[in-house]
Amino acid sequence: MRAALFQGPELSFDVAANLAAIASAAQTAAGAGASILVCPEMSATGYNIGSLIAERAEHADGPIAARIAEIARESGITVVYGYPEADGDVVYNSVQALDPSGNSLANYRKTHLFGDLDRSHFAAGDELVVQFDHDGIRCGLLICYDVEFPEAVRAHADRGTQWLVVPTGLMSPYEFIAESVVPTRAYESQMFVTYVNRCGTEADLDYCGSSCAIAPDGTELARAGRHEELAVVDLELDVLRRSRRENTHLDDRRVDLYPFPQEKTS
Repeated sequence: MRAALFQGPELSFDVAANLAAIASAAQTAAGAGASILVCPEMSATGYNIGSLIAERAEHADGPIAARIAEIARESGITVVYGYPEADGDVVYNSVQALDPSGNSLANYRKTHLFGDLDRSHFAAGDELVVQFDHDGIRCGLLICYDVEFPEAVRAHADRGTQWLVVPTGLMSPYEFIAESVVPTRAYESQMFVTYVNRCGTEADLDYCGSSCAIAPDGTELARAGRHEELAVVDLELDVLRRSRRENTHLDDRRVDLYPFPQEKTS
């Protein structure tokens, strides 16, 4: 299965320009043989945009979703994008996957909120493992800070996720998350992980790029720089099966010694 990772756009404050950039990336991805395009966290609207988040928040089937559905139909590929989701008076930091027919395959609400940037605008989602199937691969969704918690990634492994899709908005000086933590998550939970970051600057944030695709054996399949970029990678189930045979961390766990859930300690 061929996937395209869109590190961009750098236009943030202009929704129409963001959607146009996603549409262009989808056409390029389709031309490269990809069947799915993954975009960053809050890619449709901008992320560090203050009160504009509330203004641009919409239901999962709102106008932005309708345009992304058109993009998916026009390009013939599945599109994963980030947006602020309104549900009544509550706003979530969400990611949705729309298939080439424009149908929603999955919608995930970020469960681990990052500092005031998230907590001042969003409520935390309460469903950790959200999955969908694509080209014979069981895909799971997390957003940015979520992947920094090994429990979240392991929960996906326990539920059968083979490819973890992580739209993100990682900023400097946290480059080590993309460079070290993400590869570790792929290896310790034995799955493909694609970490698709924003780039450029947005208000006082400097996004560090470095989007990547990591195989279950820790092999780096793709690594972007700091600027707008489209990376295309092949994810092969044979690689996953071979890695899980050779790296038996999931089977070798002593779950009798660390049962879940665990009580919090003071």
